Amino acid sequence: MTSRREGVAELLESVTGASLVLMDQPSDVSYTPGVTPQPTPEEREALMRAHGIPPEMFDRMGPFGVSPLAAKMGIVFQELTADLLVATMPVAGNEQNAGLLHGGAHLVLGETLGSVAAVLHAQEKFGELRPVVGIEIGASHQRAAASGTVTGTCTPIHRGRTLTTHEIVVTDEAGRRLSTIRMTNMILDRPSS
Repeated sequence: MTSRREGVAELLESVTGASLVLMDQPSDVSYTPGVTPQPTPEEREALMRAHGIPPEMFDRMGPFGVSPLAAKMGIVFQELTADLLVATMPVAGNEQNAGLLHGGAHLVLGETLGSVAAVLHAQEKFGELRPVVGIEIGASHQRAAASGTVTGTCTPIHRGRTLTTHEIVVTDEAGRRLSTIRMTNMILDRPSS
């Protein structure tokens, strides 16, 4: 008799053709949970160039340059200022089961833009890089996208000493609003050395 987990793995493989390695089974993949290896300086620079980060912004983008999730989602920055951030993301590869852009993908695009906007604001306000953390994000989806590229446009609502709030509007290639996202970030004190 097979265990329930093994049965699920067999069902997944029979339906999708994908194999599932259960956590208690040996695998040839070496993975440390919660630890993404940092890129080399050369890999970091290539990653930032591929995702639209201009060279004068490289020192502002943290140890990965572009977050591993943003890179996986195909997010490419088009404009980066404290007042306006714009980035694109393909629908292909970011769909839910019905073939539409996944609602969570909208939020990844929004959080990426809102977080970078908060970092840029903090650097302008304090004259140094400060870590920021998202403390709230919410979205209302107005319409769906099934193909093409979506664009996120991020503008500030509030920029203070400790909190920033941004609105991110996601549109399709025809300029129609797909979702409206609001994100609040907290600016942390610079970590002591």
